[in-house]
Amino acid sequence: MSDPLVFLLTAFLAFLPISELRGAIPFAIASGIPWYIALPYAVILNALVAPVCWVFLSTLHKLLFRISWYANFFNRFVERARGKLQRGVEKWGWLGIAVFVAIPLPVTGAWTGTLGAWVLGLRKGRTLLAVMLGVVCAGIIVTAVVSLGIRALEVFTKQVRLGN
Repeated sequence: MSDPLVFLLTAFLAFLPISELRGAIPFAIASGIPWYIALPYAVILNALVAPVCWVFLSTLHKLLFRISWYANFFNRFVERARGKLQRGVEKWGWLGIAVFVAIPLPVTGAWTGTLGAWVLGLRKGRTLLAVMLGVVCAGIIVTAVVSLGIRALEVFTKQVRLGN
């Protein structure tokens, strides 16, 4: 099996707001973790983002918001998230959050989905479920893309045997 450091770095990437599954799964697979281990491992860790983010927003955020640089950063982040999510959530409700999180593009993950739901005033239980559903779908998409990409590149990396 792979080095424990690979699992630790995969966990870090799965939990990091920028990389999430888009970074964790390719890193894990490229580091030698089989896809059938990398997928559930990264998905479970990334799904934990939703409750952690919700707890943060409900508690620590209120204290940090008193600091001006934090308030400025957070307000800009919230406006961006609100702009991306509001129309979809108005149309699709909590399912819109799941679809938003399921699209594995930059700034469309569990952190932004949870933040957007919190900003828009959606209920905690449905938000957590929607984010977890979206994370599972995103994990499957990322794993499929990585696996297909590796298969496509094998055309260029296979050794050709001549003779015998």
